[in-house]
Amino acid sequence: MTQRSKREEYGTVRYVTVGCARGGKTRKRITNLSKPRPTTKTDCKARINASLVDGVLRITTVYNVHNHGLSPQKARFFRCNRAIDDSVKRQLDINDKAGIGMSKSFNALVVEAGGFEKLPFIEKDARNYIDKARHLRLGKGGALRGYFERMQYKNDGFYSSMDLDDDGRLKNVFWADARSRVAYESFGDVVTFDTIYLTNRYGMSFAPFVGVNHHGQSILLGAGLISSENTETFVWLFDTWLKCMDGRAPKAIITDQDRAMKNAIAIVFPNTRHRYCLWHIMRKLPEKLSSHAEFKCGLKSALQRCVYDSLTSDEFEKSWEVFIDTYKLHENVWLQSLYSERTYWVPVYLKNTFWAGMSTTQRSESMNAFFDGYVHS
Repeated sequence: MTQRSKREEYGTVRYVTVGCARGGKTRKRITNLSKPRPTTKTDCKARINASLVDGVLRITTVYNVHNHGLSPQKARFFRCNRAIDDSVKRQLDINDKAGIGMSKSFNALVVEAGGFEKLPFIEKDARNYIDKARHLRLGKGGALRGYFERMQYKNDGFYSSMDLDDDGRLKNVFWADARSRVAYESFGDVVTFDTIYLTNRYGMSFAPFVGVNHHGQSILLGAGLISSENTETFVWLFDTWLKCMDGRAPKAIITDQDRAMKNAIAIVFPNTRHRYCLWHIMRKLPEKLSSHAEFKCGLKSALQRCVYDSLTSDEFEKSWEVFIDTYKLHENVWLQSLYSERTYWVPVYLKNTFWAGMSTTQRSESMNAFFDGYVHS
């Protein structure tokens, strides 16, 4: 990686230092603490210096001693060394159109090449190529547009919107029928939203808006197909849904602990109370804390008592502090991130908002089970 460089005003490189990617020291990252990334920095000093001499960039010093193990045989995994040639792309396209799964297609290429190490790309590259090719084949969504037009003709209350990219290709879709729009007028106080349901063959996630009626039954309040799960996409989807519902935002919304969703909700629904799904958070306990020596001997139950049994915010704060001190978890990044966002998931901070008896996205998941009989990839 380029560690430092300097250019003249007219663009010519004056000097440059190319160093090992593991050079430098680890820096504590405080952004997005809920998803800490393992560092590869070892303060490695290996580097090459080059300077401009008589108009020519010349190597001046080379220090080629690394302080960590090297794996030259893994160089083919570097992104700069991976490529899929046109003949392989054509074969992947043909296999995909014929309904042959990616695993079988890739294994055939491995056999033809004589082993994994003979291929200049990995299976993920092939999957990424096919995903992109499918989006191109998806085109402008003509069949879907025709279906929406027929539904609109049958019922004036049917609402749909299609988001296209700069080349006119379909990116995102939203629709809601008249029943969903009428139901929202009476039962739109609390909405759950998630995207964990199946992803179709074009790489688009299914995203239903779900509420609950006065009989405790789940009701569908609109649905979307989205091509990515970033803030921009969620802003489009939420904004489209809001227009469909005549600009009336829900009073409360429940989602999983997704950063892009949180950002989009703050933009589109600034006055809506946002809650993280408590079940999704608590089920991560074994994954995040099972390595602790006392996980099964009190730690897990102590954290659950802290979360579920605190009746006031002060009681939770004291209980949390005792929990952290008792089990010496001051350096646990996951718990730090949870504590910083405690108002989004700890019940005691959410008790003054009406949630229609919900604290999880289970409504969305039960609605997903309903779609299993009608929808597939």
